[in-house]
Amino acid sequence: MSIANDLLEINIEDELRNAYLDYAMSVIVGRALPDVRDGLKPVQRRVLYAMNEMGLTPGAAYKKCAGIVGEVMGNYHPHGDASIYDTLVRMAQPFNARYPLVQGQGNFGSVEGDGAAAMRYTEARLSPLALEMLADIDFDTVDFVPNYDNSKMQPSVLPGRFPNLLANGSTGIAVGMATNIPPHNLREVCDAVMLLIDNPNAGVEELMTAIKGPDFPSYGMILGARGIRDAYTTGRGTVVMQGKFEIEELAGGKFSIVITELPYQVNPSTLITQIADMVKDKKLPEITDIQNHSDRHGMRLYIELRRDSYPRKVVNYLLKHTPLRTNFSVNIVGLVDDGPRLLGLQDLLRSYLEHRQEVIVRRSNYELDRKRQRAHILEGLRIAIDFLDEVIQLIRASRSPEVARDGLMTRFGLSSAQAQAILDMMLRSLTGLEREKIEGEYRDVAMRIAYLEDLLCTPAKILAIVRQEMKDLRDKFGDDRRTKIIPLEADEIGEEDTIPVEQMVLTITRDNYIKRVPIDTYREQRRAGRGIIAMSTKEEDTVEHIFVATTHHRILFFTNKGKVYRLKTYEVPQSSRTSMGTNIINLIGIEPGEQITAAMPLAKEHEPGYVIMCTEKGVIKRTDLDALDEPRRGGLIAINLQDDDELKWVAHTDGARDVMIITRNGLTNRFEESDVRSMGRTAAGVRGIRLQGNDRVVSMVIVRDDAQLLCITHKGQGKRTPFTEYTRHHRGGKGVLTFRITDKSGPVVGAKAVTSEDKMLIVTEQGIIIRVKVGEISETKGRVTQGVKLINLESGDKVSTIALVPEKPAREEIPTAAPAPAGSPGGDGASAAEDEDNEEVEEVEELELE
Repeated sequence: MSIANDLLEINIEDELRNAYLDYAMSVIVGRALPDVRDGLKPVQRRVLYAMNEMGLTPGAAYKKCAGIVGEVMGNYHPHGDASIYDTLVRMAQPFNARYPLVQGQGNFGSVEGDGAAAMRYTEARLSPLALEMLADIDFDTVDFVPNYDNSKMQPSVLPGRFPNLLANGSTGIAVGMATNIPPHNLREVCDAVMLLIDNPNAGVEELMTAIKGPDFPSYGMILGARGIRDAYTTGRGTVVMQGKFEIEELAGGKFSIVITELPYQVNPSTLITQIADMVKDKKLPEITDIQNHSDRHGMRLYIELRRDSYPRKVVNYLLKHTPLRTNFSVNIVGLVDDGPRLLGLQDLLRSYLEHRQEVIVRRSNYELDRKRQRAHILEGLRIAIDFLDEVIQLIRASRSPEVARDGLMTRFGLSSAQAQAILDMMLRSLTGLEREKIEGEYRDVAMRIAYLEDLLCTPAKILAIVRQEMKDLRDKFGDDRRTKIIPLEADEIGEEDTIPVEQMVLTITRDNYIKRVPIDTYREQRRAGRGIIAMSTKEEDTVEHIFVATTHHRILFFTNKGKVYRLKTYEVPQSSRTSMGTNIINLIGIEPGEQITAAMPLAKEHEPGYVIMCTEKGVIKRTDLDALDEPRRGGLIAINLQDDDELKWVAHTDGARDVMIITRNGLTNRFEESDVRSMGRTAAGVRGIRLQGNDRVVSMVIVRDDAQLLCITHKGQGKRTPFTEYTRHHRGGKGVLTFRITDKSGPVVGAKAVTSEDKMLIVTEQGIIIRVKVGEISETKGRVTQGVKLINLESGDKVSTIALVPEKPAREEIPTAAPAPAGSPGGDGASAAEDEDNEEVEEVEELELE
């Protein structure tokens, strides 16, 4: 036959596919994945079995690991000494294995990432729990298979008296699949097995009353049970782990963060290095010192903070950007019937329970065979004792043991084994005491045979034995849970959670340049001081708006075109005091030609209330806040405007306030907010004040019963007047005089509702800013009076805008509505008509601008 006739034609794609599948299954079954029955990979199983064969039990002397590795490699696992020693070391490390199966002596590494010493220096022996894994292995409880060279037999699985796969967990990467099973508490696992025996239909929720969740050897915390439940139900889930820390107060008002526990397999040294790099990169400037005070008594990582830092914010940053909080991705994949399978908690426990039932059945059958053999022998011995004289005579008359055995078998109907046992009897067995012992042993053996036969016919009794074994293991080896499970689910740590709550001054120029600086940048000065430079501006640019907000405030920016945009304070880049800032077009989608004309900080999400808007021509509108407080980069329409009008002022109210509109020529009109009905977002407004000549609105103020009206002019004159001096009229009126305009004062530039405890920022067109106490501005009783100098202006400079510095970092509620002052409609004083400066109040129709 020619060689050509011996060749087979095959498809190379099919051959490669089949060959790779064979390789993949070999890796999956032979190396990477644990067996669900004993929770061990082949190399782990071989190490434990070899150590048991070497007699390295817990009471024996330790033996060099090099000898153990050599024994395993030579007889069972010919894949290199490194993998065997790494396996041995990992099973001995208490920070990796929840219940170590090997007791090590010497340097077996540390949680700091130090490796174990060379195998020639370390020694090991089995731990007491490892003996439970190997218990009854000599009683035909598991199948044995040939080793790699067919010179020895090795177990295909260990009897595994406790659920090692759950207790110690497992991790491995195969071809196309992986497993990652966390360790658990042995006491809880045993309780779960007993619960499943008592109630075979127990679901995940019921089993979780026994098994609370993973229990890591490194202690730490687990946040929430959702990921645990997912893992136990489907085999996959994400468990959020977090270290344990405390914030300690030091002398001098400083704080420190002390970390005493870390998530599973997080290296403390690596964590410290990572934090140090963050400090070096200016990401955590609050940290001044990092030290590792860990010792044999426990872990203690010490992080010292600056005096002015916010400890909780530093912690949030560490939780977000370091492994102080990390995830354990559970993927319960194990070998079931020599094939990989994704398992939930029920499947895993049932597979283990089936294995233990099989072990007990095989152990019982093994014992039953031995007991039956012994009973058979004892029955022959009893016959020999009953016919002792005849047996002795027959043996004496025989020429050889074979003739004697055949004679006994023929005369008394004995088997070969029984006859041989009679021949092997010693003379002492002929005494009365020995005869009684044989009878007693026969009765005991008969009873044991009856028990085993009944046991093998009754599955419930087999389960009872498994249950008792679980209870004994739990009582002997069970310990308290180390990892604490916090019921609350872990909230996503956003960027805001890592930013301290600080008061910031935000300034916006006419050309839309915005910046924020800490409030402490502007030191307090007395009234009529010269101020300091607030920012550098481009030529012909001036500061138009200034306000104070915390870093966590949401800010609604309103433009002259009637649109509103939303931004967080911390999203505005922090700048130096003299810098120009950032053009706001880089932060929000403002359109060409739009200018920021008003800003409204908001402290809480979904704050109730309304937004009052006022235009330069005195049009006013009221809208629900929720309609405007939406994040949209392109902005929202807040009000429809006439072509020659611009939106300039906004305020947040509770719907039951008084509103005051102040004009450039010193007129003001006060009316009830309820005079303005609530309108839709795209609606126009109604007239709030009737302007005369070239007059225009310069401010809108919400009346507060505990405050006064502060007005300031272009030339830095200001005065503080009680709101009771201003009577309530109707919207749309011409208003009353509030500031007598002179060449010395110049026109009114702005107004605010203030108290004597407030502090105020005054900004000039040249970028000078001064921070003064409102209490230093004298309160005037009359409406039409001159003010006092608030800032000493340079030649040609003018006041541009003013802002208040609130006492509290965040507004907590909208103040209650102010009562009607004396002299207002419905009050007890004089009527509006009796005020000499009161102009005729004229009611107008709503503007048809919608």
